[in-house]
Amino acid sequence: MTDQDRDLRARLVAAGVELVATGGVHALGLREIARHAGVSHGAPRRYFPTHRELLAAIAQQGFGRLTDALAGADALAAGTGADARSRLDALARAYLGFAAANPGMFELMFRHDLLEGSGAELRRTTVPLFLTFVGLVAEVHPDSEDPAAATAALWSNLHGLAQLRTWGSLRLITGGEDVEPLLRAALDAHLGPATR
Repeated sequence: MTDQDRDLRARLVAAGVELVATGGVHALGLREIARHAGVSHGAPRRYFPTHRELLAAIAQQGFGRLTDALAGADALAAGTGADARSRLDALARAYLGFAAANPGMFELMFRHDLLEGSGAELRRTTVPLFLTFVGLVAEVHPDSEDPAAATAALWSNLHGLAQLRTWGSLRLITGGEDVEPLLRAALDAHLGPATR
């Protein structure tokens, strides 16, 4: 692949990142991405044989940003000598913060119905992220027979909170937008109460 090819490929991905930020997943048609990147309608097919591959490249940018946000939150918590439970609290807050700040990208990243079949690169990005959570859950519950399952349950709960907040459904359940009481309840349910 030439430098020009790499540049055009990167422009298409960058255009998709911008579009998903402003218009959500529904803004990610091939023609719209090409128009936004300033290239012909056929150009995306040259660099991404399928629409899913282009969507996966866009989603990978989101996973990279989420990984950076979580790594920063974890490093900050670990730097203060925080225990695994407190580090998970920091990671959960960063996860919910990312979802709130990037609703379109967050939706795309977890829409495996749109990304199916293009997952090798995404798995390389997401598996280490999940394993960070698993390691901390295993520290909190060293006797757990299946820390990966416990982590998946916690992650599912966090993801549900993020989605309910994005869709405005929390207001219906709690009468407000404050996710804090639900986050504390979720963390306590999965990890036990934090030592205060």
